[in-house]
Amino acid sequence: MDQPLRYIAHFDLDAFFVSVEVLKNPALKGKPIVVGGDGQRGIVAACSYEARKFGIQSAMPSITAKRLCPDAIFVRGSHHEYSRYSRVVTQLIADAVPLYEKASIDEFYIDLTGMDKFFGVSQYTKELRQKIIRETGLPISYGLSANKLVSKMATNEAKPNGFLEVPHGKERDFLWPLGVDKIPMVGKHTQEQLYAIGIHRIEQLATTPVQQLEFVFGKWGKKLWEKANGIYHSPVEPYSEQKSLSHENTFGDDSNDVSFLHRELVRLTEKNGYDLRKEERLTGCITVKIRYEDFTTVSKQEVIDYTALDNVLIAKVKDLFGKLYKKGQKVRLLGVKFSHLVPLSFQMNLFDKSVEKLQLFKAVDSIKDKFGSGLVMKATGLPPAKKKG
Repeated sequence: MDQPLRYIAHFDLDAFFVSVEVLKNPALKGKPIVVGGDGQRGIVAACSYEARKFGIQSAMPSITAKRLCPDAIFVRGSHHEYSRYSRVVTQLIADAVPLYEKASIDEFYIDLTGMDKFFGVSQYTKELRQKIIRETGLPISYGLSANKLVSKMATNEAKPNGFLEVPHGKERDFLWPLGVDKIPMVGKHTQEQLYAIGIHRIEQLATTPVQQLEFVFGKWGKKLWEKANGIYHSPVEPYSEQKSLSHENTFGDDSNDVSFLHRELVRLTEKNGYDLRKEERLTGCITVKIRYEDFTTVSKQEVIDYTALDNVLIAKVKDLFGKLYKKGQKVRLLGVKFSHLVPLSFQMNLFDKSVEKLQLFKAVDSIKDKFGSGLVMKATGLPPAKKKG
């Protein structure tokens, strides 16, 4: 039997953080808005399209953004609101489609393959976009094509707040007039290499012999050629809130020493945090599990703002433990689980000093990789020093 034609939609919330801020304060609409700290060491987390006209970009130092646009309005950012709206949009998509992938807090891939038997795929996708706009007030763009790559590129061309559909067999018509800088994962270094051999447009890349590209770029050369020709087979990875990371420990001796239990919680949380950052993910939900000496097992779970920062995670784990633990009872096992995992969006870590903290934790992770996890740990996770004498 012939394989059904693939229909993959890519949805992307436009200037997501800025759009949420405009919902909160409509007076900001149409103005050059920068989300992020405005101090000497501040970083641009996101900016409005009006601000982008001045050359402002995400991850740019705030001081540079101020120089480019002295009239830019700086907003500190509402991490909690961004997490909340992301979940609302996720639920709207989950309720409407059979298979979707949450690529970041504001970006989704949807596999609509086979739905053309029951619905007009184009009309269905338009209606889903309208429903998201109607129920959240947020602008959102989409691209629709036969694969994830072309759909993402179509979304980028449709922004802001639009849509673009690339029919089957028309991939080259859409791709070839574009510059090579439009290809996802093609950074400045690769661009410069392509420019150096006279390749500026995707059509030029697509019609260059694969062997020549492999000579210059190695295995990446064939991937570039495939992308330029709209060839991309990566599937939509099913998203599940049940994906999780967890660590737990059964003690040799049951204990009701709260100081000891807190140190163990810190250790388990750090192990989860290490795994979280290694997988380049954020967690949006924490669960603490306690098993008492009589084997009674209880747990408490709480949804949190998406994060990968140990200090935030440890504080919440201790808070959950405090709400759950029955004072005086001996504990046999402790466990900590992170769930509601999403790919790490760099923007989520650009507020105030969070980016510095994330880099610090990653530096510590690197030391653990090199010398072992026992070499570096928080003082609160260490056993108390033995008294001399």
